[in-house]
Amino acid sequence: MQKRTLLSLLIVAALAPAAFAQSTWPSQPIRLIVPYPAGGGTDYFARLVAPGMGEALGQPIIVENKPGASGIIGATAVAKQMPADGYTFLLGDMTTYAVNPSMFEKLTYDPLKDLAPVTMTAKFDFLLVVNPSVLPVHNVQELVALAAKTPAGISYASPSIGTTHHLATEMLARETGMKLVAITYKGGGPAVQDLLAGQIGLMFLDRATARPYLETGKLRPIAVAGGKRIAAYPNVPTVAEQGVKGFDVEGWQGFTVRSGTPEPVIRALNAAYLKAIAPAEIRRKLNEAGIDPVGGTPEQFTSYMQAETGKWRTVIKERNIKAE
Repeated sequence: MQKRTLLSLLIVAALAPAAFAQSTWPSQPIRLIVPYPAGGGTDYFARLVAPGMGEALGQPIIVENKPGASGIIGATAVAKQMPADGYTFLLGDMTTYAVNPSMFEKLTYDPLKDLAPVTMTAKFDFLLVVNPSVLPVHNVQELVALAAKTPAGISYASPSIGTTHHLATEMLARETGMKLVAITYKGGGPAVQDLLAGQIGLMFLDRATARPYLETGKLRPIAVAGGKRIAAYPNVPTVAEQGVKGFDVEGWQGFTVRSGTPEPVIRALNAAYLKAIAPAEIRRKLNEAGIDPVGGTPEQFTSYMQAETGKWRTVIKERNIKAE
Protein backbone atom coordinates (compact mmCIF):
# COMPACT_ATOMS: atom_id res chain seq x y z
CA MET A 1 0.00 0.00 0.00
CA GLN A 2 2.82 2.33 0.89
CA LYS A 3 4.52 1.58 -2.43
CA ARG A 4 1.34 2.52 -4.33
CA THR A 5 1.03 5.73 -2.34
CA LEU A 6 4.67 6.62 -3.03
CA LEU A 7 4.23 5.88 -6.73
CA SER A 8 1.16 8.10 -6.86
CA LEU A 9 3.05 10.95 -5.19
CA LEU A 10 5.94 10.61 -7.63
CA ILE A 11 3.56 10.79 -10.59
CA VAL A 12 1.86 13.87 -9.18
CA ALA A 13 5.23 15.51 -8.54
CA ALA A 14 6.37 14.82 -12.08
CA LEU A 15 3.23 16.33 -13.55
CA ALA A 16 3.10 19.30 -11.20
CA PRO A 17 5.51 21.65 -13.07
CA ALA A 18 3.59 21.29 -16.33
CA ALA A 19 0.23 21.72 -14.64
CA PHE A 20 1.51 24.72 -12.69
CA ALA A 21 2.95 26.34 -15.81
CA GLN A 22 -0.24 25.78 -17.75
CA SER A 23 -2.44 27.35 -15.08
CA THR A 24 -0.29 30.34 -14.06
CA TRP A 25 2.10 31.11 -16.93
CA PRO A 26 2.77 33.86 -17.75
CA SER A 27 2.40 35.92 -14.60
CA GLN A 28 5.14 38.46 -15.38
CA PRO A 29 6.79 40.18 -18.39
CA ILE A 30 8.76 37.98 -20.79
CA ARG A 31 12.18 38.74 -22.30
CA LEU A 32 12.92 38.08 -25.96
CA ILE A 33 16.68 37.93 -26.52
CA VAL A 34 17.96 39.09 -29.91
CA PRO A 35 21.62 38.04 -30.31
CA TYR A 36 22.35 40.88 -32.76
CA PRO A 37 22.50 44.68 -32.55
CA ALA A 38 19.42 46.89 -32.64
CA GLY A 39 18.39 48.10 -36.08
CA GLY A 40 19.10 44.93 -38.06
CA GLY A 41 16.65 42.57 -39.72
CA THR A 42 16.41 40.19 -36.77
CA ASP A 43 15.80 43.07 -34.38
CA TYR A 44 13.16 44.55 -36.71
CA PHE A 45 11.33 41.22 -36.83
CA ALA A 46 11.42 40.80 -33.05
CA ARG A 47 10.06 44.27 -32.36
CA LEU A 48 7.31 43.85 -34.95
CA VAL A 49 5.92 40.58 -33.59
CA ALA A 50 6.59 41.09 -29.87
CA PRO A 51 3.56 43.32 -29.19
CA GLY A 52 1.15 40.85 -30.78
CA MET A 53 2.66 37.94 -28.90
CA GLY A 54 2.44 39.88 -25.65
CA GLU A 55 -1.20 40.67 -26.28
CA ALA A 56 -1.94 37.01 -26.94
CA LEU A 57 -0.19 35.94 -23.75
CA GLY A 58 -1.48 38.74 -21.53
CA GLN A 59 1.99 39.94 -20.55
CA PRO A 60 4.39 42.37 -22.28
CA ILE A 61 7.33 40.95 -24.20
CA ILE A 62 10.46 43.03 -23.79
CA VAL A 63 13.01 42.81 -26.61
CA GLU A 64 16.58 42.78 -25.31
CA ASN A 65 19.62 42.94 -27.60
CA LYS A 66 22.65 40.88 -26.58
CA PRO A 67 24.94 41.09 -29.62
CA GLY A 68 28.43 39.70 -30.08
CA ALA A 69 30.50 36.68 -31.11
CA SER A 70 28.29 35.50 -33.99
CA GLY A 71 25.24 35.36 -31.75
CA ILE A 72 26.99 33.28 -29.09
CA ILE A 73 26.53 35.79 -26.27
CA GLY A 74 22.77 36.01 -26.68
CA ALA A 75 22.30 32.30 -27.29
CA THR A 76 24.36 31.37 -24.25
CA ALA A 77 22.34 33.75 -22.08
CA VAL A 78 19.16 31.81 -22.93
CA ALA A 79 20.78 28.37 -22.88
CA LYS A 80 22.06 28.95 -19.34
CA GLN A 81 19.01 30.83 -18.06
CA MET A 82 17.69 29.55 -14.76
CA PRO A 83 15.08 28.47 -14.05
CA ALA A 84 13.82 26.99 -17.29
CA ASP A 85 10.45 28.69 -17.06
CA GLY A 86 9.95 30.31 -20.48
CA TYR A 87 10.25 33.90 -19.21
CA THR A 88 13.31 34.30 -21.43
CA PHE A 89 13.37 33.07 -25.03
CA LEU A 90 15.65 33.49 -28.03
CA LEU A 91 15.24 34.62 -31.62
CA GLY A 92 18.18 32.87 -33.26
CA ASP A 93 19.02 32.12 -36.87
CA MET A 94 20.94 29.71 -39.09
CA THR A 95 24.25 30.87 -37.65
CA THR A 96 23.09 30.60 -34.03
CA TYR A 97 21.55 27.16 -34.35
CA ALA A 98 23.23 25.31 -37.24
CA VAL A 99 26.57 26.92 -38.06
CA ASN A 100 28.24 27.87 -34.77
CA PRO A 101 28.57 24.25 -33.54
CA SER A 102 30.89 23.50 -36.47
CA MET A 103 32.63 26.87 -36.55
CA PHE A 104 33.74 27.02 -32.93
CA GLU A 105 35.67 24.25 -31.19
CA LYS A 106 34.59 25.34 -27.70
CA LEU A 107 31.05 26.65 -27.99
CA THR A 108 29.45 27.80 -24.74
CA TYR A 109 26.10 26.23 -25.64
CA ASP A 110 24.83 23.25 -27.59
CA PRO A 111 21.82 24.29 -29.70
CA LEU A 112 20.40 20.78 -29.91
CA LYS A 113 20.85 19.99 -26.21
CA ASP A 114 20.65 23.29 -24.33
CA LEU A 115 17.82 24.90 -26.32
CA ALA A 116 14.31 23.63 -26.95
CA PRO A 117 12.73 24.67 -30.27
CA VAL A 118 9.44 26.59 -30.14
CA THR A 119 8.82 27.35 -33.80
CA MET A 120 10.53 28.45 -36.96
CA THR A 121 9.51 32.06 -37.45
CA ALA A 122 10.71 33.22 -40.87
CA LYS A 123 12.70 32.53 -44.00
CA PHE A 124 14.62 34.93 -46.21
CA ASP A 125 15.16 34.62 -49.96
CA PHE A 126 18.69 35.02 -51.28
CA LEU A 127 19.79 35.79 -54.81
CA LEU A 128 23.16 35.40 -56.47
CA VAL A 129 23.89 38.84 -57.88
CA VAL A 130 26.73 40.33 -59.89
CA ASN A 131 27.92 43.81 -60.70
CA PRO A 132 27.50 43.61 -64.50
CA SER A 133 30.36 46.05 -65.11
CA VAL A 134 32.73 43.67 -63.32
CA LEU A 135 31.30 40.27 -64.23
CA PRO A 136 29.45 40.30 -67.58
CA VAL A 137 27.60 37.06 -66.92
CA HIS A 138 23.87 36.27 -67.00
CA ASN A 139 23.68 32.81 -65.43
CA VAL A 140 25.57 30.24 -63.40
CA GLN A 141 26.92 28.45 -66.46
CA GLU A 142 28.54 31.65 -67.73
CA LEU A 143 29.98 32.30 -64.27
CA VAL A 144 31.50 28.81 -64.14
CA ALA A 145 33.01 29.32 -67.62
CA LEU A 146 34.49 32.68 -66.61
CA ALA A 147 35.92 31.23 -63.41
CA ALA A 148 37.64 28.50 -65.44
CA LYS A 149 39.49 31.26 -67.32
CA THR A 150 40.46 33.07 -64.12
CA PRO A 151 43.32 31.16 -62.44
CA ALA A 152 43.42 33.52 -59.44
CA GLY A 153 39.72 32.92 -58.83
CA ILE A 154 36.75 35.27 -58.66
CA SER A 155 36.41 37.36 -55.51
CA TYR A 156 33.10 37.58 -53.71
CA ALA A 157 31.83 39.72 -50.85
CA SER A 158 31.03 38.19 -47.46
CA PRO A 159 29.59 40.27 -44.57
CA SER A 160 31.38 37.95 -42.14
CA ILE A 161 32.42 34.34 -41.79
CA GLY A 162 29.57 31.90 -41.21
CA THR A 163 26.74 34.04 -42.59
CA THR A 164 24.25 32.76 -45.14
CA HIS A 165 25.93 35.01 -47.74
CA HIS A 166 29.30 33.40 -47.05
CA LEU A 167 28.29 29.75 -46.73
CA ALA A 168 26.00 29.81 -49.76
CA THR A 169 28.94 30.94 -51.91
CA GLU A 170 31.24 28.33 -50.42
CA MET A 171 28.64 25.66 -51.13
CA LEU A 172 28.37 26.90 -54.72
CA ALA A 173 32.16 26.68 -55.10
CA ARG A 174 32.11 23.18 -53.62
CA GLU A 175 29.38 21.96 -55.96
CA THR A 176 30.72 23.53 -59.18
CA GLY A 177 34.46 23.37 -58.66
CA MET A 178 34.80 27.11 -59.17
CA LYS A 179 37.60 28.95 -57.39
CA LEU A 180 35.81 31.66 -55.44
CA VAL A 181 37.78 33.83 -53.04
CA ALA A 182 36.07 35.37 -50.01
CA ILE A 183 36.67 39.02 -49.22
CA THR A 184 35.33 39.38 -45.68
CA TYR A 185 33.86 42.62 -44.36
CA LYS A 186 32.63 43.81 -40.99
CA GLY A 187 28.96 43.72 -41.84
CA GLY A 188 26.68 43.76 -44.85
CA GLY A 189 26.79 47.51 -45.47
CA PRO A 190 30.49 47.76 -46.42
CA ALA A 191 30.25 44.56 -48.47
CA VAL A 192 27.36 45.89 -50.56
CA GLN A 193 29.07 49.27 -51.03
CA ASP A 194 32.17 47.62 -52.48
CA LEU A 195 29.98 45.42 -54.67
CA LEU A 196 28.23 48.51 -56.06
CA ALA A 197 31.54 50.34 -56.48
CA GLY A 198 32.97 47.52 -58.55
CA GLN A 199 35.64 46.49 -56.06
CA ILE A 200 33.93 43.08 -55.89
CA GLY A 201 31.86 41.45 -58.60
CA LEU A 202 29.80 38.76 -56.89
CA MET A 203 27.66 38.18 -53.80
CA PHE A 204 24.71 36.23 -52.44
CA LEU A 205 22.35 38.92 -51.19
CA ASP A 206 18.99 38.80 -49.41
CA ARG A 207 16.01 39.93 -51.46
CA ALA A 208 15.19 43.05 -49.45
CA THR A 209 18.72 44.45 -49.64
CA ALA A 210 19.12 43.57 -53.30
CA ARG A 211 15.78 44.94 -54.52
CA PRO A 212 16.60 48.67 -55.05
CA TYR A 213 19.83 47.85 -56.88
CA LEU A 214 18.13 45.26 -59.09
CA GLU A 215 15.45 47.78 -60.01
CA THR A 216 18.05 50.37 -61.10
CA GLY A 217 20.21 47.82 -62.90
CA LYS A 218 23.24 48.41 -60.71
CA LEU A 219 23.18 44.71 -59.86
CA ARG A 220 22.05 41.76 -61.96
CA PRO A 221 20.40 38.65 -60.50
CA ILE A 222 21.70 35.45 -62.07
CA ALA A 223 20.18 32.84 -59.75
CA VAL A 224 17.90 32.22 -56.78
CA ALA A 225 19.58 30.39 -53.91
CA GLY A 226 16.48 28.58 -52.62
CA GLY A 227 14.68 25.56 -53.96
CA LYS A 228 12.01 27.54 -55.82
CA ARG A 229 11.79 30.77 -57.79
CA ILE A 230 10.88 34.04 -56.10
CA ALA A 231 7.50 35.49 -57.02
CA ALA A 232 8.97 38.98 -57.39
CA TYR A 233 11.56 37.67 -59.88
CA PRO A 234 9.82 34.89 -61.79
CA ASN A 235 12.33 34.94 -64.66
CA VAL A 236 15.34 34.30 -62.45
CA PRO A 237 15.95 30.53 -62.25
CA THR A 238 17.25 28.79 -59.16
CA VAL A 239 20.83 27.58 -58.86
CA ALA A 240 19.49 24.02 -58.93
CA GLU A 241 17.61 24.68 -62.17
CA GLN A 242 20.90 25.75 -63.70
CA GLY A 243 22.54 22.40 -63.19
CA VAL A 244 23.69 22.43 -59.55
CA LYS A 245 21.42 19.65 -58.32
CA GLY A 246 20.24 19.81 -54.73
CA PHE A 247 21.40 23.37 -54.14
CA ASP A 248 18.92 24.95 -51.73
CA VAL A 249 19.93 27.76 -49.38
CA GLU A 250 17.64 30.10 -47.49
CA GLY A 251 18.15 32.33 -44.53
CA TRP A 252 15.97 31.31 -41.58
CA GLN A 253 15.31 32.06 -37.93
CA GLY A 254 13.22 30.77 -35.06
CA PHE A 255 12.34 30.86 -31.38
CA THR A 256 13.87 28.61 -28.74
CA VAL A 257 13.83 28.42 -24.94
CA ARG A 258 16.10 26.76 -22.43
CA SER A 259 15.81 22.98 -22.45
CA GLY A 260 13.59 21.74 -19.67
CA THR A 261 10.98 24.45 -20.14
CA PRO A 262 7.52 22.93 -19.53
CA GLU A 263 5.77 21.75 -22.68
CA PRO A 264 2.63 23.89 -22.08
CA VAL A 265 4.83 27.00 -22.01
CA ILE A 266 6.45 26.07 -25.32
CA ARG A 267 3.02 25.48 -26.86
CA ALA A 268 1.76 28.80 -25.51
CA LEU A 269 4.68 30.70 -27.08
CA ASN A 270 4.10 28.86 -30.35
CA ALA A 271 0.39 29.76 -30.40
CA ALA A 272 1.12 33.38 -29.47
CA TYR A 273 3.51 33.72 -32.40
CA LEU A 274 0.93 32.40 -34.86
CA LYS A 275 -1.60 34.95 -33.56
CA ALA A 276 0.97 37.74 -33.82
CA ILE A 277 1.66 37.16 -37.53
CA ALA A 278 -1.99 36.62 -38.49
CA PRO A 279 -2.95 40.29 -39.13
CA ALA A 280 -2.61 41.33 -42.78
CA GLU A 281 -0.79 44.54 -41.85
CA ILE A 282 1.92 42.63 -40.00
CA ARG A 283 2.41 40.25 -42.90
CA ARG A 284 2.58 43.20 -45.31
CA LYS A 285 5.30 44.88 -43.28
CA LEU A 286 7.27 41.65 -43.06
CA ASN A 287 6.96 41.03 -46.78
CA GLU A 288 8.15 44.56 -47.56
CA ALA A 289 11.22 43.82 -45.46
CA GLY A 290 11.90 40.66 -47.46
CA ILE A 291 10.78 38.41 -44.61
CA ASP A 292 8.49 35.46 -45.22
CA PRO A 293 6.78 34.56 -41.92
CA VAL A 294 6.32 30.85 -41.31
CA GLY A 295 5.12 28.73 -38.44
CA GLY A 296 5.16 25.06 -37.55
CA THR A 297 5.44 22.76 -34.57
CA PRO A 298 8.39 22.45 -32.20
CA GLU A 299 8.98 18.98 -33.61
CA GLN A 300 9.19 20.29 -37.18
CA PHE A 301 11.65 22.99 -36.15
CA THR A 302 13.76 20.41 -34.32
CA SER A 303 14.02 18.25 -37.45
CA TYR A 304 14.89 21.28 -39.58
CA MET A 305 17.64 22.42 -37.19
CA GLN A 306 19.14 18.93 -37.17
CA ALA A 307 19.14 18.73 -40.98
CA GLU A 308 20.67 22.19 -41.38
CA THR A 309 23.34 21.44 -38.78
CA GLY A 310 24.41 18.37 -40.73
CA LYS A 311 24.39 20.18 -44.06
CA TRP A 312 26.55 23.08 -42.93
CA ARG A 313 28.88 20.83 -40.93
CA THR A 314 29.80 19.12 -44.20
CA VAL A 315 30.42 22.40 -46.05
CA ILE A 316 32.43 23.93 -43.20
CA LYS A 317 34.63 20.85 -42.88
CA GLU A 318 35.24 20.32 -46.59
CA ARG A 319 35.91 24.00 -47.27
CA ASN A 320 38.10 24.27 -44.14
CA ILE A 321 36.16 27.28 -42.85
CA LYS A 322 37.28 28.55 -39.46
CA ALA A 323 36.01 31.29 -37.19
CA GLU A 324 38.16 34.38 -36.95
